[in-house]
Amino acid sequence: MRPISLAFLLALAAVPAAPDAVDDYVRAQMGRQKIPGLSLAVCRNGRVAKALGYGFANVELQAPARAETVYQSGSVGKQFTATAVMMLAQEGHLSLDDPIGKYFEGAPETWARISVRHLLTHTSGIKDWEGQNDIDYRRDYSEDELTRVAFTLPLDFAPGTQWSYSNTGYALLGFIVRKASGQFYGDFLRERVFTPLGMSSTRVISEADIVPQRAAGYRLVEGELTNQEWVSPTLNTTADGSLYLTVLDLAKWDAALYEDKLLEAGGLAQMWTPVRLANGATFPYGFGWGLDEQRGQRLFEHGGSWQGFRTVIARYVERKLSVIVLSNLAQAEPERIAHGIAGMLDPLLALPDPRQAQPDPDSRRTAALRSVLAAWAKGELGPGMAPGLRGANAGTAREKAARKRVGQHLEKATAFTFLAEDDVHQSGLERRGTTVARIVHCGLLTPDAAYAYRFHLGASGEVADFDWEER
Repeated sequence: MRPISLAFLLALAAVPAAPDAVDDYVRAQMGRQKIPGLSLAVCRNGRVAKALGYGFANVELQAPARAETVYQSGSVGKQFTATAVMMLAQEGHLSLDDPIGKYFEGAPETWARISVRHLLTHTSGIKDWEGQNDIDYRRDYSEDELTRVAFTLPLDFAPGTQWSYSNTGYALLGFIVRKASGQFYGDFLRERVFTPLGMSSTRVISEADIVPQRAAGYRLVEGELTNQEWVSPTLNTTADGSLYLTVLDLAKWDAALYEDKLLEAGGLAQMWTPVRLANGATFPYGFGWGLDEQRGQRLFEHGGSWQGFRTVIARYVERKLSVIVLSNLAQAEPERIAHGIAGMLDPLLALPDPRQAQPDPDSRRTAALRSVLAAWAKGELGPGMAPGLRGANAGTAREKAARKRVGQHLEKATAFTFLAEDDVHQSGLERRGTTVARIVHCGLLTPDAAYAYRFHLGASGEVADFDWEER
């Protein structure tokens, strides 16, 4: 049998639909990104305003994606793990400042200063085993066996001194939930979160069970669509992001977050507070949530990637708008779709097009911003960097890969231009210990892509932080 062609996938985006600008945008993005199937929910004020599916949940069966289609969560599941930990902490079953060695007999001496809070905020220094040679994804492990693997991993940095994403840390949090509650973390979540909120389709992954409307996951290999790679059953049940869910269930979760239904007063605020490192700098991550902004408006979001699925929940809390996108392609970029939809629905959130340069009010500043990128890509300390950015050097595989990507963008760049800027000096926004006064948007074009770079600047113009998104 011949593999599914890209032409077939592109044809999915051409299926006739109601004349809705959001639908047209989603289908266009699916065509550009070669996404077989996608489900979307848009929520306003905690209520579903739009929920439907596009393309195919299962290409082989040509089963259409719907709002009820069940996807794998990837790391979107981390916010539920963090909620379970917070519930146990508020009930006195554990403390966020407990050393994790309290829960793991025989833990290495290097773990002595690692707390539960460090695991929640990705500041433990424990190496991320995803993409490494540390575990065999085709082998079944017990919790004790996975814990012993974690024992062998060297720390990437001293606890609390840097930030680096660690799936290992969240898997360990799941084991701590069992030790503190006496229940498997998935059972705890079912009883304490999913059932009370009516999230009837959300549960820990099981390939053996019959799961109605379950989507298939896919990946592109040399431009051809293939099925997801197989992972052992036990590695599909860990607390770093191994859930089934739907956009409708995530909409119920979104509504509950506005009402403090699960945690005591102040619990969610604590989860949505940027972690502060040992040197006083902050990083925009709380407990299972990325803490961002879009055009100066606060954004709490988290994406996920696992087994041929890519997902995101983006909550624009000041605008009472949430966009949830679940897709079944490993290379999909649902964040790009969610951010674009938010900008279509709310003019205050509209993002500049990196292909449309604007008159530059300060060309010397734009050149300096490019120089900061060049220095960061090389691991150098550029003169335009604020102290927190200068001190960010976790040295992890993820960080090295990010620096390499920025370097590749610059090497291929045909243009680096000013797009827009936002005055946020009264917002209280902070990045890496620096209060942000302005956000400057720049477009970096290459022969085959367009990237929107966003620079957070302090009052004196130093770069507190930056990020980018392909558009």
